Amino acid sequence: MWTWLFRAMTELTSRKSISRLTGGFAQSAVSRKLIPRFAKMYNIKVEEAEKPLHQYATLNEFFTRRLKPGMRAIDQDPAGLASPVDALITGCGPIEAGTILNVKGQDYTIEELLNRSPRTENYKHGYYAVLYLSPTDYHRIHVPVDGIAEEREHIPGKVYPVNEFGLRHMRRVLSRNERLVTYIRHNAGEVAVVKVGAMNVSSIRYVEPQTREMVKGADLAYFEFGSTVVLLTEDDTFIPRSDLKVGLRVKMGEKLGQLRSN
Repeated sequence: MWTWLFRAMTELTSRKSISRLTGGFAQSAVSRKLIPRFAKMYNIKVEEAEKPLHQYATLNEFFTRRLKPGMRAIDQDPAGLASPVDALITGCGPIEAGTILNVKGQDYTIEELLNRSPRTENYKHGYYAVLYLSPTDYHRIHVPVDGIAEEREHIPGKVYPVNEFGLRHMRRVLSRNERLVTYIRHNAGEVAVVKVGAMNVSSIRYVEPQTREMVKGADLAYFEFGSTVVLLTEDDTFIPRSDLKVGLRVKMGEKLGQLRSN
C-alpha cells in the first residue's frame, strides 16, 4: 500500500513546473541562508569547494560548485576510461542484445534510453555503468576520455527521482526522465554520456563554451540538484576493471576500466 501511495505522489510531483518552482527558489538570494544547513545535513566536504560558503550567492550556486584544483586525480592512461562523476554505482555490466538488465530490478533497452538514435546499433553488445549522485556528492560532470564530441542530444521528459525508491518502484525512470546525451568519439570507438535529470532538478546544463575537442577530466556539464549519469561504451571496446560492481563508490577521474586499442 505504501509503495503504491508513494508512487502516486511521485507521479503527481514529477512535472517540470514543480521542478522549476524548486529550482527558482534554489536560485534566489533567500536560499543562501540554507547553505550551511544544507552542507551540514548532507555531510558535504566544504573544504574541497573552490570558495568558502559565505561567497556563494545562492543554494544553486553552491550545489553546482567547482572544486579546488587538485582535489581529484584524473586517470593518466590514454586508454583508460575515467568516471565522469563522484558517484555510487547502482548498475553495471554487459549490454545484452540491446538490453541493460536488472537495474534495481528493472530492464532498460538502449533504444529507449538513447531515444531511438541511429547510434543505438553500436551499443547493443557494449557495456554500461549507472552512476548515481546523491545530494552529498560533487555535482559537476567531466569528460571521461580524450576525443571529439560527435553529437549532443536533448531528450525532453519527466523528472522522477533516481534514488533507490525511484529506480526500484517507478517504471523505467532512466528512460522516461529528461536527458542530455553526449557522444564522444575516441581512439577505440565511441562512448555515450547520458545525463539523466531528476526530481527537483530545474535543469541539466552544459558548461559554456561548448567545444568539439574533449579532454579527459575537463568540465562537460552539471546538474542543478541530484541525478544520475549512464555511461555506455560501444560493442567490444571496453574491459571493466576487476572490482567494478554495484555498490562501489567512485570519484571523478578514477579509472573504470580499459578501452581496447584498434
